Amino acid sequence: MKELFLIRDNLANKISYYHVILLLLSLPFDRFYNHLILASLAIHTIIQFKRGSAKPLFTWRTLILQSLFWVTLVGTLYTINFQQSLSEWELDIPILLIPLIFCFNNLDLKKYRQNLMTIFALGCTVTIGYLYLDALITIRHYHMPWSSILSPAFTNHNFSQPIDMHATFLSLQIAIALIYVLSRLVGERLSASTTLLHLFCSLMLTAGIIQLSSKSIFAALFLVINFAIPWFLLQGKKRIWYMLTTIGLSCVLLTGIFNSYALRDRFFVELKEDLSPSFAGQTVEPRLARWKIAVKLIEKKPIVGYGTGSEIQLLQEQYFAKKFYSSYLHRLNSHNQYLSFLIKTGIWGLCIYIVILVYGIKRAIKKRDIVFFSFMILIAVVSLSENILDADKGVMFYSIFMSYFVFVSEQPEKIILPVKRHKFFRKVATKHAIEPSLL
Repeated sequence: MKELFLIRDNLANKISYYHVILLLLSLPFDRFYNHLILASLAIHTIIQFKRGSAKPLFTWRTLILQSLFWVTLVGTLYTINFQQSLSEWELDIPILLIPLIFCFNNLDLKKYRQNLMTIFALGCTVTIGYLYLDALITIRHYHMPWSSILSPAFTNHNFSQPIDMHATFLSLQIAIALIYVLSRLVGERLSASTTLLHLFCSLMLTAGIIQLSSKSIFAALFLVINFAIPWFLLQGKKRIWYMLTTIGLSCVLLTGIFNSYALRDRFFVELKEDLSPSFAGQTVEPRLARWKIAVKLIEKKPIVGYGTGSEIQLLQEQYFAKKFYSSYLHRLNSHNQYLSFLIKTGIWGLCIYIVILVYGIKRAIKKRDIVFFSFMILIAVVSLSENILDADKGVMFYSIFMSYFVFVSEQPEKIILPVKRHKFFRKVATKHAIEPSLL
């Protein structure tokens, strides 16, 4: 555990390392801390900047990582709501800034990948533990039955409410931590103590996923855990046995969810309602009805859309006309990132977003990086049900991990020879360098 925090490096890199740790640990909490730590890291990077050691800036990698910010910028040129477009500029600043920081900062992200991801997973585990503790204290205080922990009062947004975090955005972080922990358990030989720690973290994180009850995250994890992990990390009989085991456990888990009134309603009944047509007297309008409104708006301007910051204004007008008063009062967006891009920047904006997703998935497959691949799958799946890039927590999660995984994937593997072998090859190389000069 000590080596996670006491690294051997120069002072500037140590400070950068601790900044990244704090940034990852702060993700589940108030955005004030995220932005403060990011600003501090940016200032430190500027102070310690060394031109010779900076990574190339003007590359396709940087352009792709920053492209969503430029989409927002271009969409402002023809927006119908300039004031709101400026707010989206501010929201997307991390997408512009973080690739620049990783370019100019000297920290070896690949060298410390395992450390950083382990600390992030531990931080997510502690966060889930705190939320469970808060729920149990509340249950005891009000003399409720312990089974209330699975009631609607303590699931989904009500579970994450103590840290004021949207359940799906918190689930994204928990899912990445869970995939990392499982990948180490499946793909590496760990010591007994490390195995026990990872097993404990995986159980806590899985419990957190169930408690947060995000349908899109649950679907993405089902695919990744049962199919992607064995494809990336295992071969032959091990792959078959793993898939049989995890699919069996998944069926047991689904049976348990179906037998729980609150979880069954959340995962099955609400999903059916979300994908059903609207009818008079509904308290909350289904997603499908809002998607139909969004599609009608898109049909009028499919190529360029209505400009950055236009989505809420246009939807509000349609909600009021359709008597969708709940959606109107809560100023709901389309709850679909793909439709959101089509409304704001049309087909050209959506195409850029799809290119980014394809780029990330192809790079992850090429590098056989299961955590990176899982991240891309999570983003692609959650984009079907949420405007992930219209919320600060979504933007921070996307910009940090997308840039991090891409920069790690482009760094070459370092081959470190044992000391004796290194000395032997150095002597051989020196001998061959001297002999020609003697001739």
